Amino acid sequence: MRILLLSAYDAESHRYWREGLVAHFPQYTWQVLHLAPRYFSWRVRGNSLSWAGLARDTLEQDYDLLIATSMCDLSALRGMVPRLAQLPTVLYFHENQFAYPESAHQHKSVEPQILSLYSALCADRLLFNSHYNQQSFLEGVRALLRKLPDAVPRGLVEQLADKSQVLPVPLTAYPGAPPHPGTLDPAAPLNIVWNHRWEYDKGPALLLEIVTALKARSVDFRMHVVGQQFRQQPAEFARIHRVLGKHLGQWGYVAARADYDTLLASTDVVLSTALHDFQGLSIMEAVAAGCLPAVPRRLAYPEWFGDTWCYAGPNEADAAVAQLEALAQQKKQGCLPSAPDLSAFAWQALGPRYARLLSDMAGI
Repeated sequence: MRILLLSAYDAESHRYWREGLVAHFPQYTWQVLHLAPRYFSWRVRGNSLSWAGLARDTLEQDYDLLIATSMCDLSALRGMVPRLAQLPTVLYFHENQFAYPESAHQHKSVEPQILSLYSALCADRLLFNSHYNQQSFLEGVRALLRKLPDAVPRGLVEQLADKSQVLPVPLTAYPGAPPHPGTLDPAAPLNIVWNHRWEYDKGPALLLEIVTALKARSVDFRMHVVGQQFRQQPAEFARIHRVLGKHLGQWGYVAARADYDTLLASTDVVLSTALHDFQGLSIMEAVAAGCLPAVPRRLAYPEWFGDTWCYAGPNEADAAVAQLEALAQQKKQGCLPSAPDLSAFAWQALGPRYARLLSDMAGI
């Protein structure tokens, strides 16, 4: 089988997924095209132009199946390269533009939503990495269609729902949940890791509230703030650094994977403050390494962990701090629980579902 795989905005989680897909199915011939994850507005609107003009020879080869991320402007690309319209097509949603939080620095535009709707209508199968992602997309489409002035076809949401399914991004490495060295020393502080991109949508303002409240309550903790950084980052990070003081552990991106794995193996809790997480791979990887999750209930996390590990309430900072304070007390008593079992999300478990999908879509 020859498969064309397009990643139009190749962010870290998108790359993780496509590399895992190619590695897990070496029996297939893969042709991968990807574009750098920068210049978002241009990338989501211009990927069809870029590929049709710069990679036409590659796009016009013989393939059995096309797989594209939802950032791909599929309708325009198939118009510019008509041969692609003949291929069975899978569109994978790592996120959706209807549930993505807006930045004060971005020009508000409905165009990314319209583009993803058109691409979804062109595809034969829609895959979502979580039910939260799937449902927020369908609800967002329904709300958008209600705003359009006239000549809107009926049944579009139902049409999209009928060809959609949930298939998470598999965890590339699943070591099981080993006991943490930290849990063996009740005198040690509660080790917490925050491992997201240093951007507004990952909730640095909430993180600052949590850190400030933990200190005010005299909780014995150490905080590691890691994750991908950029030249420009929210001002809250400088304040978080100052507030942490003696509670500061690792600060900044951990480039070496072995060092990052070592950090996770010595950490008790992984914390999310995200405004959106459609699957939350960094959290799932940490939990697979043995960390206990402390995550917001309003996102995809109840699907993976149940409500037990999710904080919620009118004041999320207070709820998160209460959860972390309880875990710190449990550590002092030497009775931290085991991390949730995520073996169902390893490639060994999800691989057969991907295999059936690929063969069914290609008719092989």
